Parts: sequence; C-alpha cells; structure tokens
Amino acid sequence: MALNVIMLGAPGAGKGTQAESFARAHGLPKISTGDILREGIKNELPLALVAKQKMDRGELADDATIVGIVRERLKNSDTKAGFVLDGFPRTVVQGQALDQLMVERGSDPLVIVDIVVPKAELVRRLSTRRICSGCGANADPLDTAATNCTVCGGVLVHRSDDNDRIVLERLRVYHESTKPVVDYYRDRPTFRTVNGAQAPDLVTAEIEATIMDATRAGLGLPLSAQR
Repeated sequence: MALNVIMLGAPGAGKGTQAESFARAHGLPKISTGDILREGIKNELPLALVAKQKMDRGELADDATIVGIVRERLKNSDTKAGFVLDGFPRTVVQGQALDQLMVERGSDPLVIVDIVVPKAELVRRLSTRRICSGCGANADPLDTAATNCTVCGGVLVHRSDDNDRIVLERLRVYHESTKPVVDYYRDRPTFRTVNGAQAPDLVTAEIEATIMDATRAGLGLPLSAQR
C-alpha cells in the first residue's frame, strides 16, 4: 500500500518541518516544488528553466508548468511506496491535476493534512523565525540560543521578508489563493486538520495518528479513532 500525503498549512504553520519529519520516519521522499525547481534549474531542465524565466520577471510559475514539474518528479522510482507533498498543490487547478495524476498512477488515495495555527501565533512565528544563510533550512524555533544551522553549519539569519507588515500580506495572499485548496479537499474522507499550535513533538505525534486513521478511512476500513 502506497502512503501518499499532502501537507497543507499557512506560512509559519510548520508544514515543511512536519512533512520532512513524517517522510523521514516512513522512508518516503518529501517533494517540495521549491526544491524541485532549485534542482531543476541547477541541472538545466526545460520546465524548471521556464519557471525561472517567469520568476525572474516577478511572475508566478503557471499551473501547467508546476504540474509538469511535479508529474516528472512522481515518475521517479522512489515514489512507488508513496510520497509527502509540501507546497503542492497551491491552487485548485493544481489539485485537480494531481487527482488526475493519481488516477493515472492507479495509486492509493491521497491523505490531506491541514496544519491549523491561529493568525496571531503565525505572525509571532514568522516575525521571529530564522533560516540558514547557506542552505535555507528553517531553524528550530525553540532553540533560540542556536547560531548555526544543524543541517549544514551555516549562520542563522532573520529573513528579510519576515517583518510584521510583509508577514500579514503573506497571510492575506495565502488565505485568498491557497485557502480554496483546503476547501477543495475538505469533504473527502481522507482530509484531516491538526492543531499546529502545540509543541512540535506533539504536532508530530498528532500527525502520525491522524494520517494512519485517514489512510484507513481511504481504504474503507473502520477507524481506530474519531476524527
């Protein structure tokens, strides 16, 4: 049985960290469109270069280009046992295209997890978070004394776009453009919400239990716990 997961959540909700943790624990690839684009640009892959041209002009990569990039990534053999998607889909059109991809793969149902965090907490997190100046990884928000990245050793710095005004604008854009994706999935038996305002290890534990229950629901098996 393949375990296919979509991790959703507003900026600052921790979806990237939790997606990485879950994927690592289950031996699955974490697939991020940002990572794919960076790697594709480095290797001069055609679709990635098309996306780069658009982004260099200050535009967003169009749905067709992003879907094409994800389609190519899902052809890799490491996705046969499943995958964890982080940052995709970002639009309903991308979600619809992903549904078609899953039909083509003849794969098990998608499990969709929406990590929910109150707006005030998102603003606090985004305004104070740090990233690695080398690899771009997020620093552990609980380890405020750390000065170097645990991944590559690079210096931790504050993001230039994490002041309160820009944070609020990013959350507004998320609500307008990506929130409809949550609504697109909400009525599915494999859709779940998780309380992302807890300590990271508690969020991890809740996600683990939630995904297992959602997987059973997708296969038509009795749930071991209530939604």
